[in-house]
Amino acid sequence: MAQGALQLAREGLRYRGREGQWSWLLHRVTGIGVFLFLALHIVDIFLMSFGEEVFNELLFIYKQPWARIGHIFLFFGVLFHAVNGIRVTVLDFWPSAWRYQRQAVWIQVAIFLVLFVPSAIAILISMLS
Repeated sequence: MAQGALQLAREGLRYRGREGQWSWLLHRVTGIGVFLFLALHIVDIFLMSFGEEVFNELLFIYKQPWARIGHIFLFFGVLFHAVNGIRVTVLDFWPSAWRYQRQAVWIQVAIFLVLFVPSAIAILISMLS
């Protein structure tokens, strides 16, 4: 059983398709990351039912430097997942556009970087001030 799961994971992560493979892998990883953040967020909001004191005691975690850096990773995950999802949706609506899939990935990367870099810099500046 474990050997079969390991083989399946190895096959799933085997590099097969240039930009499309990396987009596929990052889309899955960022989707899992966003899901885990949302689960954590639901738990911390649930703590409000135990009173403000319990909730406020948890807030110190979000003010830690590693948690603030986590905001940049969260923003990366949400933004990449959204931009890649839009690319896939556009290509799904126009199946003839799939022949330009590689160019679409690079357009996606450009749009992502134009949005991510200035925003990440702004997050870092607000963290340091």
